[in-house]
Amino acid sequence: MEGNRCHVVVVGGGIAGLAAAWYLRQGGEGVRVTVLDGARRIGGKLFASEVAGVQVDAGAEAMLARRPEGKALAEAVGLGGELRDPGTTRASILSRGALRAMPAGQVMGVPSDLAALARSGVLSPVGLARVPMDRILPATLVTTDVSVAAYVRARMGEEVVERLVEPMLGGVYAGRAERLSLEATMPAVAAAARSERSLLTAAREIATAPKQKGPIFTTLRGGMGSLPAAVAEASGAEIRTGVTVRELRRTEGGWRLVTGPVPEPEVIEADAVIVAVPAPAASRLLAAEVPGAAAELSRIEYASMAVVTLAYSRDAFPEPPTGSGYLVPPVERRAVKAATFSSVKWPHLAEADPGLVVLRCSIGRLGEEALLQRDDAELVALAVKEMAEVAGARGLPRDSRVTRWGGSLPQYDVGHLDRVARVRAAVAPHPGLAVCGAAYDGLGVPACVATARTAAARILDHLDPAGQWHRKADSLTKG
Repeated sequence: MEGNRCHVVVVGGGIAGLAAAWYLRQGGEGVRVTVLDGARRIGGKLFASEVAGVQVDAGAEAMLARRPEGKALAEAVGLGGELRDPGTTRASILSRGALRAMPAGQVMGVPSDLAALARSGVLSPVGLARVPMDRILPATLVTTDVSVAAYVRARMGEEVVERLVEPMLGGVYAGRAERLSLEATMPAVAAAARSERSLLTAAREIATAPKQKGPIFTTLRGGMGSLPAAVAEASGAEIRTGVTVRELRRTEGGWRLVTGPVPEPEVIEADAVIVAVPAPAASRLLAAEVPGAAAELSRIEYASMAVVTLAYSRDAFPEPPTGSGYLVPPVERRAVKAATFSSVKWPHLAEADPGLVVLRCSIGRLGEEALLQRDDAELVALAVKEMAEVAGARGLPRDSRVTRWGGSLPQYDVGHLDRVARVRAAVAPHPGLAVCGAAYDGLGVPACVATARTAAARILDHLDPAGQWHRKADSLTKG
């Protein structure tokens, strides 16, 4: 502690760590915050750069608009006027060799409208005929967490899993429905499974429930990659990049962090610490002081992927793309798992250069590491081939960019929620320590920001039990 000021170190400069620093700032002048990140830049998976002169996200390109934390943070740090809605959200699925409209009313791939499902043509006649059997089959008892595939397959058959649910989950987690937790990835469906016999009925109730008006997703005019810098500046924190924390130890008055190379270590003293790095790194940091949490975090697997961004002249397409993009089921055995027609989905990109069509191809799912070992030129060639075959693109793009995200997407496997609960239970007895990030309650920006808010509230409560500093921040850290 320096005078009357407490020093909090946030380990990790992704959006969760930066948001935690910003929330701590709301506690008042009694807190000094330092953010340490081993990378050369802040932002984690939020990063944008130019492709053919247009600023395009290389990582996450949007955030949920109907969950408030992400938009509220953007507005609070001065980016409210930069928020942009999508021009279209009409997506397709590449199924049985053709692009087919995403069935209306689906819930993370689970159909709720048989007529819409039939019109889409995503399933074969045999697969389509299997779905309504859900209404007459005996109840599938779900008393513990199960995989998404196990439950949906039991109710609606294999094709719904393969051609609807798998591509949806692959787009979010780059994972496999056979392993992903129903409770963690489809909480509304899981809740319905405990009370409804029919999954069709449950999906219809979810799909038709009253919802917040407006678009589901939003982004920023400069890309989601513009959010980290704005949050960092507004936090008033000292931001240090290229600093890897190697050791975290409890001291009599707080915490000691050891950074830098082994021959020339730097020791940083802190009154409190927020660990906002991915699970493997968090496990290593917590191993000495919180071995129970470290053991649980070490069991969270991560998937790798790559994003190939292509910029074509508009006249390269006989008919320019009109939808937001498409998903590809693994059963189609294609390298590209999803494509986003970025300049169609986000009109502000087209305004930057009306003669340009910008699109992004996602490559790689869990277990496809060999595919990602190909060099950049090969990945670009795969994406160009995909666009030629599916979208009719002629010739080569004007520009391209390959961004690799190694070990970037945590897998919410069966039992994930219980594992997270055990991590937090293990951390709870350690005053001045908190964790946050994508490994816990959701991969999207709003979910990460929510974990940051909770972590900051825990630290502020520890440092200021009387509430003198952070009473004015209650609506931010407690809401």
